[in-house]
Amino acid sequence: MTEKPGSGRGQRELRVRVKTAKGRKLSSTLWLERQLNDPYVIRAKKEGYRGRAAYKIMDLDDRYGFLKPGARVVDLGCAPGGWCQVAVVRVNALGQNPKKPVGRVIGVDLQEVEPIAGAELHQLDFLSDQADDLVKGWLGGRADVVMSDMAAAASGHKATDHLRIVALVEAALAFAFDVLEDDGTFVAKVLAGGAENEMQAVLKKNFKKVANVKPPASRADSSEKFVVAMGFRGREVGEG
Repeated sequence: MTEKPGSGRGQRELRVRVKTAKGRKLSSTLWLERQLNDPYVIRAKKEGYRGRAAYKIMDLDDRYGFLKPGARVVDLGCAPGGWCQVAVVRVNALGQNPKKPVGRVIGVDLQEVEPIAGAELHQLDFLSDQADDLVKGWLGGRADVVMSDMAAAASGHKATDHLRIVALVEAALAFAFDVLEDDGTFVAKVLAGGAENEMQAVLKKNFKKVANVKPPASRADSSEKFVVAMGFRGREVGEG
């Protein structure tokens, strides 16, 4: 399992305090202070990951083992690239383990993403009509894993934000129905709440196993959780 940062004996915690600069909101100062003191943010910098989210996908894969060597992976909304970094290693996309099959990692995002060795990154709106065919063309077939850590832009209104992220996850799921190989896996971030009940029913109909998890790297005060749907039953069921 992914090791929880800051849990070793003999480690001394030094908290960084941030003064509110002129023209900066107090909320921005508190966010910056939290970032500077977040053990996962600190660990990500030390270990070369592009964000704390890398440890979320590590924990999910440690539990469910969907990033297998040789797997073909699509990461939707991949910026800044932490999930792709983890996937590259675990599916052996660079072929560093010659005894295991070599996987593929395709990352797509609306914005340009800095290159990641072993990942193919494309600036693309996955909601566009041609996105599914483009991705299948890049992969040379269908994907074994479609994953998404996307979140809609926050409005500050909790109920609205929940509905927005559910809609985004539903769009990612529709994409997965077209792109996933039979028995494939869908992984996505959702927010705890009532509006995703219908989506959960669709997942249970179309996948053999559905789990809802809050990884240790998710902040305790966050309502985010992740759905891991494994064993895709096939497009005939998904379209019914």
